[in-house]
Amino acid sequence: DVMVTDRGGGFSKKGGLQVTRWREDAYGGKYGFYIFLKNNKDQIWSATLDPFGQEADGYRAVFSLDRAEYFRTDDLFHTHTEIMVSPEDDVEIRRVTVTNHYAEAVTIEFSSYLEPVMAAQAADLGHPAFSKLFVQTEVLPEEESLLAMRRPRGQDEERLWAFHSMFVEGEKIGSFQYESCRGNFIGRGKDISCPQALKKPLTKTVGAVLDPAMSLRGLVRIEPGESASVTYLLGLTASREEALELIRKYRSSSSLKRAAEMALTRSQVGTHFFNFQAEEISTYQDMVSQLFFPSPLRKKYARVIAENTKGQSGLWAYGISGDLPLVLVSVSKREHVELVREAFRAHEYWRTKGLEVDLVILNEDQSKYFQPLQDLLEETVASSYHKYLLDTPGGVHLRNAQLMPSEDCRLFYTAARIILKGGEGTLKRQIQVHQEREEVSYPPLKVFPEEPCSYPAREELLPELLFFNGFGGFSRDGKEYIIQLKEGLQTPAPWINVIANKKFGFLISESGSGCIWAENSRENKLTPWSNDPVSDPPGEVVYLRDEKSGEVWTITPLPIREKEAYLIRHGAGYTSFRHVSHGLGQKLTCFVPLEDSLKISLINLKNHSDRERSLSLTYYIRPVLGVSDQLTQAYLTTEFREDKGIFLIKNLFSADFPGRLVFLASSEKITSFTGHRGEFLGAGDLKRPEALQREGLSGKTGFALDPCAALQVQLQLQPGEEKELVFLLGQGLEYGAVKRMVREYRSLPNCRDALVKVKDYWEKILGTIQVETPDLSLNLMINRWLLYQIIVCRLWGRSAFYQAGGAYGFRDQLQDALNCLYVSPEITRKQLLLHGSRQFIEGDVQHWWHPDLDERGVRTKFSDDLLWLPYVTAEYLEQTGDYQILHVLVPFLVGEPLAEDQAEKYGPAQVSTEKASLYEHCLRAIRRSLRFGRHGLPLIGSGDWNDGFSNVGTQGQGESVWLGWFLYNILMRFIPICEKMGDPVQAQAFRQAAARIVNAIEDEAWDGGWYRRAYFDDGTPLGSAANSDCMIDSLSQSWAVISGGARVDRARMAMEAVDYYLVKREEGLILLFTPPFDAGELEPGYIKGYVPGVRENGAQYTHAAAWVIKAMALLGDGDRAWELFHLVNPINHSRTPLECAVYRVEPYVAAADVYSANSQVGRGGWTWYTGAAGWLYRVALENILGLKKKGDTLLFNPCIPKSWNSYQMNYVFKQTPYRIIVRNPRGVNKGVQEVRLDGRVLPGKQVALVDDRQDHLVEVILG
Repeated sequence: DVMVTDRGGGFSKKGGLQVTRWREDAYGGKYGFYIFLKNNKDQIWSATLDPFGQEADGYRAVFSLDRAEYFRTDDLFHTHTEIMVSPEDDVEIRRVTVTNHYAEAVTIEFSSYLEPVMAAQAADLGHPAFSKLFVQTEVLPEEESLLAMRRPRGQDEERLWAFHSMFVEGEKIGSFQYESCRGNFIGRGKDISCPQALKKPLTKTVGAVLDPAMSLRGLVRIEPGESASVTYLLGLTASREEALELIRKYRSSSSLKRAAEMALTRSQVGTHFFNFQAEEISTYQDMVSQLFFPSPLRKKYARVIAENTKGQSGLWAYGISGDLPLVLVSVSKREHVELVREAFRAHEYWRTKGLEVDLVILNEDQSKYFQPLQDLLEETVASSYHKYLLDTPGGVHLRNAQLMPSEDCRLFYTAARIILKGGEGTLKRQIQVHQEREEVSYPPLKVFPEEPCSYPAREELLPELLFFNGFGGFSRDGKEYIIQLKEGLQTPAPWINVIANKKFGFLISESGSGCIWAENSRENKLTPWSNDPVSDPPGEVVYLRDEKSGEVWTITPLPIREKEAYLIRHGAGYTSFRHVSHGLGQKLTCFVPLEDSLKISLINLKNHSDRERSLSLTYYIRPVLGVSDQLTQAYLTTEFREDKGIFLIKNLFSADFPGRLVFLASSEKITSFTGHRGEFLGAGDLKRPEALQREGLSGKTGFALDPCAALQVQLQLQPGEEKELVFLLGQGLEYGAVKRMVREYRSLPNCRDALVKVKDYWEKILGTIQVETPDLSLNLMINRWLLYQIIVCRLWGRSAFYQAGGAYGFRDQLQDALNCLYVSPEITRKQLLLHGSRQFIEGDVQHWWHPDLDERGVRTKFSDDLLWLPYVTAEYLEQTGDYQILHVLVPFLVGEPLAEDQAEKYGPAQVSTEKASLYEHCLRAIRRSLRFGRHGLPLIGSGDWNDGFSNVGTQGQGESVWLGWFLYNILMRFIPICEKMGDPVQAQAFRQAAARIVNAIEDEAWDGGWYRRAYFDDGTPLGSAANSDCMIDSLSQSWAVISGGARVDRARMAMEAVDYYLVKREEGLILLFTPPFDAGELEPGYIKGYVPGVRENGAQYTHAAAWVIKAMALLGDGDRAWELFHLVNPINHSRTPLECAVYRVEPYVAAADVYSANSQVGRGGWTWYTGAAGWLYRVALENILGLKKKGDTLLFNPCIPKSWNSYQMNYVFKQTPYRIIVRNPRGVNKGVQEVRLDGRVLPGKQVALVDDRQDHLVEVILG
């Protein structure tokens, strides 16, 4: 099925699968299958109005039953586009014909563009970057075609093949070109309205492209008065062979002619069969646009909808998912039944076009004792074809309002895309009435009295930076990462900052503002999360306009990029932009206060010119107030409180966050505003908003608009004058909270004070431990950036550019909190008690959950999750000595246990009245894990640390070698804990279990040169030299050392194998395993669906790489431990422009993965939101630099390169600084000879910490 708009956007789909990418966006959306044309004079146009939006000399769209056609005229070129679908096969045909009315021959370059999806819309919408990782592309040169193959994520999924082909009818010049990498086609910082590929040859890139697109290009010569045609094909098949067959079938004029004739015949037959009249079809087609875009007809019911208190989940009780567009027909009298019959006809028509719609008939008859209308409605359904669709997805749902609570009736009105009311005329009349454009009085176009001026060039000077790579570098003190974007320069990927407090935050890149959230970074986004590293579109913009000349620009590089340089500073808790243009010095600083739920945008403007300047500033956002604007835009309402100068937005269809008020305000008087995105953008886009050509904004707000929020303020600047102002965006639980925050932060002194407090907070916590070693790159990461990444992103925000989780992961945040122990043991303690409360009575746990949302989470059979509770507890006890925590009572969860054939279950859980000590929670986790398979190894369940091994143990017999080492380590740690708790019987049981495990591993899992990774249900080994895929996995080797359980000779041999097979020094990688899963016989789970060499499938997974480094240090090899840390340190992947072009992502934070795929070797993957940050921090501090804390005692056990003569660590214990100098006079890797405190030799080589607020000197001598 194909849907197209009059502007040329749209989508292709097959059943429940999107073939091409699509977003419901009437104004900014540029999604579809586009065809671009360029003549030999470099004039470029598109076959339809979109995606360029440029006006043609002539343009019209004609929609017929069998095809869509677009006619446009540009100078003396006439372009005719025909779109049809073959009735025989799943093939879309687009034929573009260009007629040359010039007096000379021309060459025309035809270029197509589309983004293949081959997945459900919900999956693509929820996490596009993840969905794209399963797609590979290839070229078929003979057929002038591209293939895109979606790899299955599990055995229950099929491989899918999309094909894209072209052929020319005319005088073809040269060979075809192709592109399948979206980034190569569009270009960083650009979008499809201005793609870079139209100005240069296509790169012929195929393979593991990570962000796929499909583009084919052909060059055609057209004589004067002649025409030439290029036909593009798009199809979806279940096999490569079928794709080739269809390509060959349709690459001929005769096949196209046959397809066109059959399409016409089929449409005529269908119309005749259902007896659809032309007038009916026109009405039904008109309704379709209201199913896809916010419909103005709902405004009539704004009062009813405003009282709604429920969300999508409220529909589930009525058998309606809420995932499909919903049409509501409300009737209350017998004579209204004719409207129901008309709605049935419309629904029938939509079904013939592949459009699924839930049609709800709501009987609102108030009769108390008789129900003649209900009987008649049931008879009407029973006598129609719709009886087969009753209460089915995309079918008919008959509901009686008398049997429903009134709030559920309001829910249906709220959820409906179209509302039809009995007694208000025929379907056609109701639609016509609603289609009449509401008279909107927009302000007039502004007449600007002056021409733009030129001002002397000024530029923010770039300070001297550490590790400057052509894009940016670290400030001398390491506290900021500073980026300079000169004309034409763009970072290879978004280089972002995460800024948050515990309940509110935002992302911000070098180009401008990203997603803002409150309470939950996935479920309650306030502005869009793009997950698009190519275009990085902002959802929040501050525009400046010169009121004399009409020039419009932004302080940030996007959306309006100027030739003057931009200086961006990312710091802990803030990001600032500096830009000098139009004779003005401009600075924007963005941050979040320590406690309150708002983002502050503090703006400083200085007039460098010798004339008075009159400016307007316009603050614009696209609101979300939920998971995605695609799901919420139809339900948002806006208003402006004139007396307080506060703009409010509310989601009327939110069950999880009901009543929340998003607000915008400014320190300046708001002179105009609008809540109408159509007014603001108009025919333009974020680069050219139509409203900024007008006198001001209309003041239009309310419901049933395509929503936005835009505030405008005016500012006068005298020559040399400097002024500050602030824009606020936040969320309050109710209006009183909103007023308080606006009142407090509208004050510029209060904003400045809040920023100082933020900087002071981070200075204190990040300054707890500071190191000075011979490795400056290590110092920078340890002293600030890794720890900031752990706290702000992993623990507080739980969101980043490539992943917006919002949830707590049981194993994830426990490890993050563990790695905060040195600077904030309170964080670890709190997290332990929180995670303990997510354990079921049976001992298993929620894999992840959304806090405060009905205890909602997913229960799984992952075998390692529950064990991280005792592991982190043991670490916490060793480091703090806080044994009291073991006695704290923590509740359990109760819920139906998973069935044998059930891998996971998502839903709410109930908190039990039963409580137990944290000690008991840990014991239940350990006991539940003492389940073993035929080799005596722990059962792997539905996966262990590697979630992608989801098929290794589906029958309940698969075993994990890594889990054996992990469990052994926990048992050995808990033996003394049990004894301390007066539980010797349990201690002895654990001692015996540990012995059995380690014996089983040595007897059954040693492969001859390393340890195997796992065994499948049938006993097939994984991670063995006998395997063609995943021959060796690092986890079993590193944890053989970390656990302390392996034979020393084998442990060393295993780590040598890791070094030989998995450490790739030239590429700067430590692979998780090798070779990646691809064509081999093993079916380990969804990990095999990833393109080989991407994420867990044979790339570097930095979390595991940190454990390799730890193991090397524990073996005493300080040279290799430091070398490998240096190898994976992101700074060392980004030292030059060339290295940045390969690695691409931020140099100042850890990446979860670095790819080893052939075409992507060394490319950084998902940054910020990764547990690798915590482990890299801990391994460097504890295992390389040797700092260890036990209770109130410091111990030292460094493992460093022999070449290091000395290094220093500064540690603040409460309010007392300890300066620690480590000297290595004999050039050893490890071994502490002597420790002195304030000049006194300590016999035990341990420092007893005291908080006396005096400076202390600790000297550690190695030898």
